[in-house]
Amino acid sequence: MTTITQTTIPDLPLIARGKVRDVYAVGEDKLLMVATDRISAFDCVLGSPIPDKGRVLTQLSLFWFDFLKDVVPNHLLTADVSEYPASLRPYADQLEGRSMLVKRAQMVQIECVARGYIVGSGWKEYKAGGTVCGIPLPAGLLECDRLPEPIFTPAFKAQSGHDENISFEAAAKIAGQDVVTRLRDLTLAIYSKAADYALQHGIILADTKFEFGFVGDTLVLGDEVLTPDSSRFWPADQYKPGGAQPSYDKQFVRDYLETLSWNKQPPAPALPADVVEKTSAKYREAYSRLTGKTL
Repeated sequence: MTTITQTTIPDLPLIARGKVRDVYAVGEDKLLMVATDRISAFDCVLGSPIPDKGRVLTQLSLFWFDFLKDVVPNHLLTADVSEYPASLRPYADQLEGRSMLVKRAQMVQIECVARGYIVGSGWKEYKAGGTVCGIPLPAGLLECDRLPEPIFTPAFKAQSGHDENISFEAAAKIAGQDVVTRLRDLTLAIYSKAADYALQHGIILADTKFEFGFVGDTLVLGDEVLTPDSSRFWPADQYKPGGAQPSYDKQFVRDYLETLSWNKQPPAPALPADVVEKTSAKYREAYSRLTGKTL
């Protein structure tokens, strides 16, 4: 099984190489986004790629873009390599199944997080003071409990590169009251529709994050959507609040890394073959359960 950890497309300017995606400029108004098989944990790219991971992220995003098209427009132009500019077709082996040609958007500098369950950084804050991003929650919740209703908890990428949870008011100071109100309403509408669908297919969507941007005056959904990298997916038939849950996301990798003496600074360690294989299988299973298709 082949993996791609880095793309090389000399005909295009590379404008970003993130933890997972390589992003190229295509003219003035389009981007080529390629999801590699890189995997990160604790803000470090690990030394082992995960086979099929980039394809899962792309194909699942395409599924959700279509599923949500009546709720919110998105930045997708096409994911069919035969419809890309002719100059890109020689690179089809790097692009097939893992790339999208999208409209270039002016991205809002707020990550839009929807939480339906109390877990992760939200659980830590709740234990300390009974709130998440300043939102008071009922007393007595257990770790991974379902919240009375989903909540919008924006985040901002700080200078350190880490995402910091912020209040609605702080987000409004960054992006404007009207914009953040629209982001909140869209985020919760998308989450509710997707969570209902996922539950019907045996998966709890515990939380997720979205990124939005403007194409002209139109607010669009961008980047990746409702993937195991941007969401917590739990098998519904194994759900039991009061502790950590089995998952389809990269929590499996984080749990393994926590058993090491690694200081969570680069260089990151390689993963054993069995961890790589199981992680790849979890990503593929999430895709199959949600879409009804085999990758």
